[in-house]
Amino acid sequence: MLSAPKIFERYEQIRPRLPAAPPQFSARKVTQDIRALTDIASEASAFVFDAFGVLNVGDTLIEGADRRLDQLRARGCAIRILTNAASYDRAGAVAKFANLGLTVLPEEIITSRDAALSALTPGLWGVIAAPEDDLGDIAHEALRLGDDPATFDRADGFLFLSSSGWTDARQAMLQKSLAAHDRPVLIANADLVAPRDDGFSLEPGHYGHWLLDDGAARVRFFGKPFGEVYDLVEATLPSVAPDRIVMCGDTLHTDILGAAARGWRTVLVTQDGLFAGHDTNDFCERAALNPDWRLNRI
Repeated sequence: MLSAPKIFERYEQIRPRLPAAPPQFSARKVTQDIRALTDIASEASAFVFDAFGVLNVGDTLIEGADRRLDQLRARGCAIRILTNAASYDRAGAVAKFANLGLTVLPEEIITSRDAALSALTPGLWGVIAAPEDDLGDIAHEALRLGDDPATFDRADGFLFLSSSGWTDARQAMLQKSLAAHDRPVLIANADLVAPRDDGFSLEPGHYGHWLLDDGAARVRFFGKPFGEVYDLVEATLPSVAPDRIVMCGDTLHTDILGAAARGWRTVLVTQDGLFAGHDTNDFCERAALNPDWRLNRI
């Protein structure tokens, strides 16, 4: 069964594959506990939010998240949602947050899917996607992968958008095909897991690192903590200095590490995400990842 300590250990195992935190960040020992993001609003020009575990858990909005975003906007802070969810296109992302009850403009949403699609090159891409994804935003030839091993061998490269419906048997077919002919694999969601109403789901990042463990050489990850999504965020905030951007997330190795590597400031949110029910001090010390601030909910 997946648990926060086991997930943490896996992130530590793959740590050499992740961006490095700046030395001054890893060496910092003190994280300030705050009650709400409004306590630090004067120190930020923009707040960037992870979604799962910070704004929502599964399909449920975390209480008060909508009001807090409105309060921060009223104080003059820009709002961005930076999500590793890649199972739906931009229109689907906008609709998802609207259904949760969040008032979010399309330009306030940045997704790892956006970053991955921008890296596609001409060719036939074998796509691993949710059944309801029509793949309409993929600009190149796409072949949906399922249970036919012949389709894997036809692809010039692979685009992993969603783990919905993905099985160990399909993973084995992908591993076998790559062993015979190594090709690019773009993992559009770098997360290992995501918090759901009933536990944790395995995400594309889990399967991407499994491929690397198995010997694949051309696996590339998109989304936090990797740099392309931060480029997209910063492009929408051209007049904001990095140290005036505050990242709010529930995961040390994605949200906190990735933002620190960019020179952003960081808030670890603890009540509803990866570390729900756990004291985060031990995890921060063991990983040498100490966010600027910590709070239960935003």
